[in-house]
Amino acid sequence: MRGIINPLHVSRFLQEYDAAAAQKGIKISIGFDFHEYVSITRATPTKGPTYPNFRPDRSPIKSGEGYWMIGADMNNQVALVEAARLYDLSDSNFAEHLQSLKAFYADAALYAHPQDRCTCISPSAKMMTGKVAYHGDRWIRRDFRGQGVSKIMAGIARGVSLAMWDPDFVCALVSRQRLEKGSLYGYAHYESGGSILQLIEENIVDDDWLIWLTGEELRSLVDRHDISELVFA
Repeated sequence: MRGIINPLHVSRFLQEYDAAAAQKGIKISIGFDFHEYVSITRATPTKGPTYPNFRPDRSPIKSGEGYWMIGADMNNQVALVEAARLYDLSDSNFAEHLQSLKAFYADAALYAHPQDRCTCISPSAKMMTGKVAYHGDRWIRRDFRGQGVSKIMAGIARGVSLAMWDPDFVCALVSRQRLEKGSLYGYAHYESGGSILQLIEENIVDDDWLIWLTGEELRSLVDRHDISELVFA
């Protein structure tokens, strides 16, 4: 049986990452209105389209089941974004959720193009059930890349996801190119075939790897309170 999440551990964990962001000249804000999030991302130069997972016109997110982060620079200009949502897969698994397109559309029959496809051949994705926290839509402005900002974002997202949901798994889908650059951001596991995706009307074609932590690993990461594993490793 899981113990109660220690709020002081989570608070200290988040405070250190927030302080690390401030040292980079970034002020982090957390929001819950995804209409607002999409309006911000659409107005952000060089940010690609937000996937339908995080667009309320295609996949509404219930209150308490999603959040987003915005990082503003010293001039109050958007420097980074990321979003997260909780999937209740108590009667399913992450692989099925992707392949059915339910991960992308609240009603695939209504919103999906007839040629939309998602194939997930990751064996571990089939084992991911229960409360699955999915992190995605990460974007960092070019002048802030290569400075450890991605790791800071990953730390904040993990702390918030643990505090809000205490998930059974936390995961993301990333390109092979990002993995080859060492962009694991502290995730303990990775596997190919996470999402071979085609969304016609969204102009999306991906072949992404699955990266993830178990809920126990997430708790341990926060309890150890070792920011250096993500920021300086």
